Amino acid sequence: MQQSGSVRALLERNFAGAWAAGLAMVVAMVVFAAIRELPMRDPDAFIPGYIRFPAIVLGAIALDVVPRLVWRCRTSISSVPQVWRDIMRERWPRSHWVFAIGGVTAWYVCYAAFRNLKSMAPFINGKNWDDEFARLDRELWFGHDPATVMHHLFGTGWAAHFFSAVYFIWIALVPVSIAIALVWTRHTRAGSWYVTALAFDWLLGAAVYIMFPSVGPIYMERNGNTAGAADFSSLPDTYNTALADSMWDERVAVWADRFGAHTLQTIAAFPSLHTGIMVTICLMVTYFRLAKWIRVTAWVFLGLTVIATLYLGWHFFIDVIGGAAVGSVTVWLAAMVTGNHVGLRPQLDTTDHDLTPSTSAPR
Repeated sequence: MQQSGSVRALLERNFAGAWAAGLAMVVAMVVFAAIRELPMRDPDAFIPGYIRFPAIVLGAIALDVVPRLVWRCRTSISSVPQVWRDIMRERWPRSHWVFAIGGVTAWYVCYAAFRNLKSMAPFINGKNWDDEFARLDRELWFGHDPATVMHHLFGTGWAAHFFSAVYFIWIALVPVSIAIALVWTRHTRAGSWYVTALAFDWLLGAAVYIMFPSVGPIYMERNGNTAGAADFSSLPDTYNTALADSMWDERVAVWADRFGAHTLQTIAAFPSLHTGIMVTICLMVTYFRLAKWIRVTAWVFLGLTVIATLYLGWHFFIDVIGGAAVGSVTVWLAAMVTGNHVGLRPQLDTTDHDLTPSTSAPR
């Protein structure tokens, strides 16, 4: 009984905020689905998220354990069983299994609910804000369209392929960062702060998507908006082109038959969560005081992500500003919830090591 209570305390202590965000989104998803007669779906039809994300975590665990096993058994294969048990005791006591599984489960609940709410946004709120955002962008850029400026600055050749790669690297970055936060770190306060901040990113992002539905510059003409945006037809075909076309096809299918489409529409521009989550990552690696090369790489990649979203037409400049605000606010909120603060100032709690397994160097 006492052990069960300690497990509950571990989950509540580390991921209470993430679970609260996830449950709030689940409730909103169910309510909107009932009111608007909308389906609720697994967001990942090809490889379901409830398989993909645990697989990522288990793969990360293997990367954590197997190299240590190989190194320690390099001179004696017969010692593999005992060394395996030693490594698992050192690296994966019950407390860290609970931490990792609890964290990835809370995060997946948030992710699945977020994807459904994102799909529901245009059905919940019929107003479209693209014309207003396009006009605001031109005012902020002194009469110019940000994407057009980017096309003139970088050209429409190699840059399209480069920024397409940046966009796709970001897609892989999020699940990898979750694996790092839950598997490879041995500071549970840092991991819980990061996972909770991402959960809050999804929560605030979904709320704003519903309040200000928009499709972004690349889809304005297809969506029948009149304010106009940059001409993206001059960009060469890239993976980004294929993704944009497939997302529009899914949106059209969902609009035609929301239940028969058997998919979700995933187009929503304001705010830019590509920007928001990268701001969250940059602030986190700064608060965690990670190696300088990691911090510099994160901030440089944030800059490239902002340029890529504007260049490729996924977002307006105002979306970037909104995403940066979301990413900053969620870091602060998550710090308050997870106890990583001094007063109202975020600061990683380095005093709590009672849940941290042994980190002795491999023998």
